[in-house]
Amino acid sequence: MSEKNIYVNNADVSSENKQISNMPSELLGLFFFAYRDFVCDADALLATKNLGRAHHRVLYFVNIKQGMSVATLLSILKITKQSLARVLKELIETGYIEQKTGENDRRQRLLYATKKGQELFNTLSHMQTERIEAALAKQPKGTKKIVKQFFIDMVNQEDQAILDRLKLKP
Repeated sequence: MSEKNIYVNNADVSSENKQISNMPSELLGLFFFAYRDFVCDADALLATKNLGRAHHRVLYFVNIKQGMSVATLLSILKITKQSLARVLKELIETGYIEQKTGENDRRQRLLYATKKGQELFNTLSHMQTERIEAALAKQPKGTKKIVKQFFIDMVNQEDQAILDRLKLKP
């Protein structure tokens, strides 16, 4: 083998590696498929009630933190007031959420899940938790802790305090 061939082969290998490294990670593709399947059952149930993922997110956070202010919910969801207003209006009109005025600050609007909202939240959460638990059951012991830390680490640093307040971190 000549030295020229060695350099050519190295260049070819380096070139191939660069192309591969510029391609999206296979984890990215797997993440898309996992997310698609994670939300599919919930999406189907929500569709029967003329609700969508935005409604689901609001129901989730209001249920885990009853009495959350609209301002806090806006900061968590990072959506516009108009988007949240539309979703909240629908959830209030359909009886899943109720809004109350703050006792200390009358300008404050506090959100509470109704019994109907709690039941839907529980059903949706159960469906999604079953999928997560089934996948984790196939993994080595201790994987749940690693996956939990992985998700925590994916959250922007400025939102870590929100995870603490919502008790989503260990």
